[in-house]
Amino acid sequence: MGKWTIPSALILLCLLSLLSDQGRKLQANAKEGAVDPPKVEDNIGAVPHGLQTDSDVVKRESDSISSRSLRNNAEKFEFQAEVSRLMDIIINSLYSNKDIFLRELISNASDALDKIRFLSLTDKEVLGEGDTSKLEIQIKLDKEKKMLSLRDRGIGMTKEDLIKNLGTIAKSGTSAFVEKMQSTGDLNLIGQFGVGFYSVYLVADYVEVISKHNDDKQYVWESKADGAFAISEDTWNEPLGRGTEIRLHLRDEAQEYLEESKLKELVKKYSEFINFPIYIWASKEVDVEVPADEDESSDEESSDSTSSEEGEDEADKSEDEDTEKKKTVKETTYEWERLNDVKAIWLRSPKDVTNEEYVKFYHSLTKDFSDEKPMAWSHFTAEGDVEFKAVLFVPPKAPHNLYQSYYNSNKSNLKLYVRRVFISDEFDELLPKFLSFLMGLVDSDTLPLNVSREMLQAHSSLKTIKKKLVRKALDMIRRIADEDPDEFSGKDEKDVEKSGDEDEKKGQYTKFWNEYGKSIKLGIIEDATNRNRLAKLLRFESTKSDGKLTSLDQYISRMKSGQKDIFYITGISKEQLEKSPFLERLKKKNYEVIFFTDPVDEYLMQYLMDYEGKQFQNVSKDGLKIGKDSKSRELKDSFKELTKWWKGTLKTEDVDEVKISNRLDNTPCVVVTSKFGWSANMERLMQAQTLTDASKQAYMRGKRILEINPRHPIVKELRERVVKDPEVCTFVTPNIHVL
Repeated sequence: MGKWTIPSALILLCLLSLLSDQGRKLQANAKEGAVDPPKVEDNIGAVPHGLQTDSDVVKRESDSISSRSLRNNAEKFEFQAEVSRLMDIIINSLYSNKDIFLRELISNASDALDKIRFLSLTDKEVLGEGDTSKLEIQIKLDKEKKMLSLRDRGIGMTKEDLIKNLGTIAKSGTSAFVEKMQSTGDLNLIGQFGVGFYSVYLVADYVEVISKHNDDKQYVWESKADGAFAISEDTWNEPLGRGTEIRLHLRDEAQEYLEESKLKELVKKYSEFINFPIYIWASKEVDVEVPADEDESSDEESSDSTSSEEGEDEADKSEDEDTEKKKTVKETTYEWERLNDVKAIWLRSPKDVTNEEYVKFYHSLTKDFSDEKPMAWSHFTAEGDVEFKAVLFVPPKAPHNLYQSYYNSNKSNLKLYVRRVFISDEFDELLPKFLSFLMGLVDSDTLPLNVSREMLQAHSSLKTIKKKLVRKALDMIRRIADEDPDEFSGKDEKDVEKSGDEDEKKGQYTKFWNEYGKSIKLGIIEDATNRNRLAKLLRFESTKSDGKLTSLDQYISRMKSGQKDIFYITGISKEQLEKSPFLERLKKKNYEVIFFTDPVDEYLMQYLMDYEGKQFQNVSKDGLKIGKDSKSRELKDSFKELTKWWKGTLKTEDVDEVKISNRLDNTPCVVVTSKFGWSANMERLMQAQTLTDASKQAYMRGKRILEINPRHPIVKELRERVVKDPEVCTFVTPNIHVL
């Protein structure tokens, strides 16, 4: 027992000393608590659930931001060569309007929200619960960290999506934009090529993209725009639930984007008509009543006590009133402020929408933020078996690849909504191919929501919608011509005065035709139902148009008395056709001839056989009739021997017939093709095809017919020689060239 006595005593003493120390600390804490009790935060609840971070997270986050370097444990990747080239152009751009980065981020966020909303039509659970289910866009800024963040609760991105979409884009849009940028220098077009995300490097030197997809973990994509990016699993940021948050660490010269007023201005300018609410974490000064300071209270008490006129009862109450004295001070609070509360423009009455609003909506819809306005627009509501609202626009310029993949692309510029829910922009059944240049949207209340895209595309209502859209689209295009003062030749001056603002409308249809004329021609080929309506929109030059475009209606109004056919000729250029011998007699008799110089015109005229009861006649083909010629029979008989001799002489030259010509004036002879075969110009086009097979085209070639001018001295001399001795004229044969 004696051995354990001393150690036991020492242990007891140590325990007592520890307990006494703890007691003193608790007592001190209790005293401090009595003096300054804990306060409840004034702004508690102001920050929505899911945005709070604890102190450790804040510290780790700030350490990462301060270093602005890729995390060591992240997986490193190299940007695709095309993307690196694009980023170099953006980073080194001298383009003054850097504002576009925000509209591109908001546009991408809107697309992500559209996708998750579409998926939720068939599976409600994809939206999640609570704040995660709210389809909205949030903008927040941090002046101390020089950071601007934009968050959406859209579909989010998996790790594979982050690599594919932000680092190795295998799209032609990247190279197409680079070429366009280098040729025009207009960075404003970036959104139209699907590479708008990279505009963030106009204002930021370090970017973080935090994203959570329902099918994957939360990841962080980060890059300093130095040719590399990194991706790592996110274990330090707050859980997003679902969606994407983009953090821009702004350059020193881009600090203006940390001002609330600047961001509000940009959202109002570019994203006013986004279909999802856009919020900004905005500061607000409010008046708050707080207890008055003790010094101020004592001063008020002394002044009250020295007042000789106060009654004795009021003096008795002064002590109670002083305890309740308060003052009003300004206090800064933060709350989410909505920036885009404008109703969807297509849901409003056309009478209530101004031209400026239509232009702004067009820019928002098409991501075309140039200064040019759309050429025309049509806003209408269709009622009946199928009800829908639609807004159609004619862009000021044709897309760069409008005809490159004309028959292979399913993508349309028309967005389909069903009861305000975006469904797709890949319904080629909404508009025919030849009207694919039109921009706009259709919102139907008749189409079903909870069906697959394939079933929706086969829905019978789409055919009705398409029919009405085509009719409205053609009316809109015709209105451009009707309102253009340049189109009023031959009309009364009163009609011109009713056309509206001449300066703004002048030359608009010529501009439209130069951009989209080929689409109208393709429509005539493809759409038999609307062929006549489309023919009214045709424009061309002619022998009487004085270098301006004219229409078929104007041509018919200038036709000579007794003229039954509409004359035209096809060729490479107007200059070449003006010198053509086929026009000699027609010009002399003052007939108007249309010039068709576009390669597609040859195909067009195979489908456009007549217009307003008038037949089309190619003046380079057989069968041309120019009025009545009483001497034609006599001429034919007098040159019978010559034509017979010439046909026999040229039988080895692939000439089937020799005739007296009624189209020549100064030229001795010319070769024409038969009425129902290819013209010489069409044959030239077909032979120019890379994979042409001449053997299979032989049956389409028109028969060659030599027409001779009976009025030409050379032909008259030949006739006389043939009559005297046909054998003497054989020397002429080598000099005859088949055109």
